[in-house]
Amino acid sequence: MTSPGLQRPGAVAAEPPDAGVAAHYGDPLREQRFLVDGRASVDLSHRPVLRASGADRLSWLHSLTSQHLEHLAPGVPTEALVLSPRGHVEHALSLVDDGAATWIHVEPGTAEALVGYLDSMRFWAKVEVENLSPAYAVVLAPAAVPGAPSRATAFGVESFVPRDQLAAVLAGDLSGVEALEALRIAAGIPRLGRETDHRTIPHEVGWLGSAVHLDKGCYRGQETVARVHNLGRPPRRLVLLHLDGSDSELPGHGDPVMAGERQVGSVTSSARHYELGPIALAVIKRSTPVEEPLVAGGVAAAQEVLVPA
Repeated sequence: MTSPGLQRPGAVAAEPPDAGVAAHYGDPLREQRFLVDGRASVDLSHRPVLRASGADRLSWLHSLTSQHLEHLAPGVPTEALVLSPRGHVEHALSLVDDGAATWIHVEPGTAEALVGYLDSMRFWAKVEVENLSPAYAVVLAPAAVPGAPSRATAFGVESFVPRDQLAAVLAGDLSGVEALEALRIAAGIPRLGRETDHRTIPHEVGWLGSAVHLDKGCYRGQETVARVHNLGRPPRRLVLLHLDGSDSELPGHGDPVMAGERQVGSVTSSARHYELGPIALAVIKRSTPVEEPLVAGGVAAAQEVLVPA
């Protein structure tokens, strides 16, 4: 679905996984400043919207995910993961409950598989899961959209708005998803499909605490979460890379991270930050010394610790 935000003057379409919305509107660095100053909204209407309703929705989601959701109060934002039986991350959910239903948005391309899994686990629970993406969209704004289910984030307030109201909600100042990505990378916040692969466990990318509750009952993958947490030795770790600013090119997703002649990891995301300059996130071997100089996609880099070695 093409967003009305792409019809704005200067809009440049984003590439996958963010296709369908604007990457920027002509000045990505200024758009970052607008976001930081609380002056702009971001069109996130490409992200699928799910809704879980029914009396058992929270206890049911609690039993299936890594987060403690059984007594989640209305309006409290949180994150949750669906893990494989071996503890690998399969889905990442951004959610909020409004007292009558739980609103969820997920990464593009993941909704169908997630809904299929959730439906297969309903059994006798009083719950219904709907994919409302054709009818609802997500917008990040300085404040909540009146009357819409909303959740506060580090960069603004995400609201779930009817698509027939999207053009009106996006009528003010806008920043593109490229600006939001730069702030996300600088904050060291992982994103499913960027900082994760089929082997990722939550400990490697810093999801303990924000998306994993360590004192809750059994759920799929919990044994791995508990074992790795108690031993303290995940095989990889997420780092923030400060890149050599004299290079005009940014490393791309999947580019190798080298320590001398050894590949120690891969770049996951990169951006030009309005204050920090060129930066990137990478997942590297846990044993890589913090002080060791690295080269990411051919660009010299120094690492900042996000997940302790």
